[in-house]
Amino acid sequence: MPQYTTEQIRNVVLLSHSGAGKTALSEAMLYSTGAITRLGKVDQGNTTSDYDPDEVKRKSSIYLSLVPCEWQGMKVNIMDTPGYADFIGEVMAAVRVADSAVIVVCAASGVEVGTELSWGYSDEQKIPRLVFVNKIDRENADFFKVVEELQAHFGKMCLPIELPIGAQQNFTGVVDLITMKAYSQDQEGEIPDSLRGQAEEFRDKLVEAVAETDDDLITKYLEGEALTEEEIRRGLRVATVSGHLVPVLVGSALENLGTTRLLDSISHYLPSPKDRDPISATNTQTKQDETIELDPTAPLAALVFKTSADPYVGKLTYFRVFSGTINSDSIAWNATRNSQERVAQLFMIRGKVQEPVPYLIAGDIGAVAKLAETSTGDTLCGKDHPLALPAIAFPLPTMSVAVHPKTKADLDKLGSSLSRIAEEDPSLHVRRDADTAETILSGMGEAQLEVVAEKMQRKFGVDVLIEIPKIPYKETITSSVRAEYKHKKQTGGHGQYGHVFLEMEPLPRGTGNEFSSRIVGGSVPKNYFPAVEKGVMEALQEGVLAKQPVVDIKVTLYDGTFHAVDSSEMAFKVAGSHAMKKGLSDGDPVLLEPIMTMRITVPESFTGDIMGDLNSKRAKVMGMTPQGGWSVIEARAPLSEVQRYAIDMRSITQGKGSFQMEMSHYEEVPAHITQRITAEGEKEKGDKV
Repeated sequence: MPQYTTEQIRNVVLLSHSGAGKTALSEAMLYSTGAITRLGKVDQGNTTSDYDPDEVKRKSSIYLSLVPCEWQGMKVNIMDTPGYADFIGEVMAAVRVADSAVIVVCAASGVEVGTELSWGYSDEQKIPRLVFVNKIDRENADFFKVVEELQAHFGKMCLPIELPIGAQQNFTGVVDLITMKAYSQDQEGEIPDSLRGQAEEFRDKLVEAVAETDDDLITKYLEGEALTEEEIRRGLRVATVSGHLVPVLVGSALENLGTTRLLDSISHYLPSPKDRDPISATNTQTKQDETIELDPTAPLAALVFKTSADPYVGKLTYFRVFSGTINSDSIAWNATRNSQERVAQLFMIRGKVQEPVPYLIAGDIGAVAKLAETSTGDTLCGKDHPLALPAIAFPLPTMSVAVHPKTKADLDKLGSSLSRIAEEDPSLHVRRDADTAETILSGMGEAQLEVVAEKMQRKFGVDVLIEIPKIPYKETITSSVRAEYKHKKQTGGHGQYGHVFLEMEPLPRGTGNEFSSRIVGGSVPKNYFPAVEKGVMEALQEGVLAKQPVVDIKVTLYDGTFHAVDSSEMAFKVAGSHAMKKGLSDGDPVLLEPIMTMRITVPESFTGDIMGDLNSKRAKVMGMTPQGGWSVIEARAPLSEVQRYAIDMRSITQGKGSFQMEMSHYEEVPAHITQRITAEGEKEKGDKV
């Protein structure tokens, strides 16, 4: 592929609800531009962008794919993204480095949840967009109904620039509302009489909207003069780039109908990198923000938006050059990590194919292999002018599973394989829960976590089981108590003797455990205090109700006796441990459970259902705030009730809701639930025996 200037580049992300046909559309665009010679099919598992074995198996996109092509003297960097909500991290990365979006809508299904989410992502990054109404040849397809839905959801800015001729099995071509000609298989003709009145009506709306973007055009329009095709195109580009209009096109990706016209519209109406608003980066030396020039001769600033880890090829790092030029076989500075990177051969990526390129200029997208330190979200720049671009805002995980290796060999490789997969996908978090001794993997949903388990086996040969994590319960006492224990043994020779009196009292929740002594008169020598403390702390590791760690207790050694010959540190440690266990039983012990703070955002129409569901989960609603058709609910709920809330919420809100959850504090478990947990613990212990 030849080198292109910044003005000749288009960075376009494909967004949609799952199943609307993004991957089929990207394949048709590659085929239409000659980038590939055979049109692959998702169902056959041979498309350019869905090349990963997980995607082939599931017949849907899981990862962001870069599939550039050339059209009319321009390079179009197409980014195909997943439509399923579990893989939102891939979508956020692509939107962050795109200059525009094509939102794909199914002509039969219309505006869906994923369509609304896609629109929201585009709004957040302020990127212009087109809408492509796909699958017009399908049963129940209705272009005009979809246009009505688009305008109802997103405003009158959604205006068709072409109309379909026929629909479903009778779809034969389109009417271009700018030229007012009909096109069938790229053959120009006259508009059918049955469509002419409708076409003129839609054209009038389009011309009026375009004219409003320019003073000269609106004057000409109001004076009754007809706008030329060139004036309409120019005004439409200005209106689209500024976000005032969203052109709507129509076709069938699977049959490769309407694809070339979409490519024309991308070239004509969507912005080059230079048409976007200036962006800023932080100079890591001066700590000052600087406006970045989208110029190949300016200082280098490139944002890493994807990392692919492969056990054979190594790490492949994808990046977008926002400023300057990066060359193969050069040195770059990672401003995020303050480290130098050796940049080897640069590549243009198309699916799984890597084409070497000598350099990449401002506005372009490419990749490099085997960077040592660089991860997703980092900025590559020049060491003499270190610039850090704003990192990608990945969503926080909403669901967790415990990962258990199947064999000892799997255990040895578990940590390294998980860390490599988490590096590949920043929406995944891995941690070790000290209380339950489990490895916890957190992500956006069940499907994503299942894919991770499959990938670990396929890529790294690690077989794992994923289960619902254990709840890290704790225990404490609710009343002050005293306990005594005398450890005395005589087995010939030196015996064992340790005698302690302990006082225990509950502390405020979250305080932790404390140990002190107030021995007077030397009833227990000071050199045995640490042994008593050690015995006490060991006893606190396992409570008397459900064998959970004990917290928030103050333990005081206030008396005891010793033997000049038989006393030892071991004897006092044993005495301290037994006295502690005795005191726990007598101190009205209770079980504590982790309480999560939740911030739930749902459409107002689902508020009642969400509130009812929260009540069934022992949640306490702390407040509710209406926000423009949405409700933001603040609540606290036991972790045991909301571990799989991501699944419940998706079901209740049809995928429209979102939530954030974090640990807040511990609270006492109700008595009837404590009995159940204790019984389950005893059963589990019996099964192990």
